[in-house]
Amino acid sequence: MVLGTSSSAGKSLVIAALCRIYARRGVKVAPFKAQNMSNNAGVCADGSEIGRAQITQAMAAGIEPTPFMNPVLLKPEANVRSQVIVMGKVWHTLPAQDYYQRKQMLWGYVTEALDTLRAEYDLVIMEGAGSPVELNLKQNDIVNMAMATYAQAPVLLVGDIDRGGIFPQLLGTLWLLPPEEQKLIAGFIINKFRGDMALFTDGIKILQEKGNVPVLGVVPWIHDLAIPEEDAAALDGSLAAPNEPADIDIAVIRLPRIANFDDFDPLAAESGVQVRYVTSSNQLGKPNAVIIPGTKSTMSDLAWLRQQGFADVLLKLAAEETAVVGICGGYQMLGQTIHDPAQVESNRTEAPGLGLLPLTTTFAGDKATHRAQATILADTGWLADVTGQTVSGYEIHIGRTTGTAHWLRIDKRSGEDVVVMDGGMEGNGRCWGCYLHGIFANDNFRRAWLRSLGHQPDVAASQQDPFEHLADIVEAALDMPQLEALLKQAN
Repeated sequence: MVLGTSSSAGKSLVIAALCRIYARRGVKVAPFKAQNMSNNAGVCADGSEIGRAQITQAMAAGIEPTPFMNPVLLKPEANVRSQVIVMGKVWHTLPAQDYYQRKQMLWGYVTEALDTLRAEYDLVIMEGAGSPVELNLKQNDIVNMAMATYAQAPVLLVGDIDRGGIFPQLLGTLWLLPPEEQKLIAGFIINKFRGDMALFTDGIKILQEKGNVPVLGVVPWIHDLAIPEEDAAALDGSLAAPNEPADIDIAVIRLPRIANFDDFDPLAAESGVQVRYVTSSNQLGKPNAVIIPGTKSTMSDLAWLRQQGFADVLLKLAAEETAVVGICGGYQMLGQTIHDPAQVESNRTEAPGLGLLPLTTTFAGDKATHRAQATILADTGWLADVTGQTVSGYEIHIGRTTGTAHWLRIDKRSGEDVVVMDGGMEGNGRCWGCYLHGIFANDNFRRAWLRSLGHQPDVAASQQDPFEHLADIVEAALDMPQLEALLKQAN
């Protein structure tokens, strides 16, 4: 099991690396996280919804993700309320206090999912959540040391040295655990190290002497790793102001309940393209494009958008022919009106959209969660370069959007043939949107859009497998023989 001293310590990436390391050694390996709290989700082949981190880890392992890998997913809708996904399907929407009271009801789902994976795979690498020593929450733990104890799994504790305070991070976490749980801590991993490793030799000795736990490795800071981040907290250090050397400047509005922001990683990976996240309209400047991303709460985030002054600025930019794009919830916001007659999302039954697309959205019916394939129908503007081509992605949304400007036809959902119209655009395609997450991962589509902004993508640039790159670095940094010995003892 891999635990972190805090959120964003790097445990998700360490697990992705270990999944690839063992997969290429011929080991049948799978990831597992009992409970994940994130609005960055993805869709399995059967339409089940799980955390994006576990989908990424499954990709690293070379296997199809399943709901057994993340049996409980919490998607925050408000500061004290979350939608609870159990085994890939919506279970309840609960205030935090109600969830804690029902948490132990979920223990059976969690342990059964883990047992299923352990029966199918040679190695299951479990991930914790946040810190394992949040003492006020520990009594209801179903994801950290409770899982390690259930599985009797050796635990690797990851600390983030870049934040500073690596000694209190690792030793403090260890010492706050009860003695029977301390015995399961089998190694420390120091993550995000910058500088001369030789200068930290004494630090390793101190950790090992005071903790009586081996340091299994010091993983360096890895630059430009094209692997999705799990938490929106990872955006805290992202650029808000434009950076002059970039050829193309894309501003993504960082909504309070932003979801699936990994949609934009393929754009950021393009040479000469800058993707920055903005929280106020005065940070926008004069970008080549503005994107409104997905959100877990369209109505609330649309109200926030107006409060922050974005609405008027977006209308002005659109009038100046700046590209304005909406994905999923952002797509809904671009329309004329959003109807919520059953008050699914808020206590309002209707809200005006930004009015940039001739579309109307109504929240009703079941949540749509599908992997999807679609055909590009439009043949005007920049879309003429890709008309008739197939794009793939996934849908996670509540609501039905209707209008006359659809440019996509969804042909497959969860492997089944369908005919569903999607997407909206205005005349020349400068303003457009759709429900399809992952659309920018389609190379031809992404590059056609970037060309419309004035960029010339380097189609010959080599695309190194990011999981191989990550695995090479982590494998070189870890004491693999000692890790192998731990695994043999566990079995």
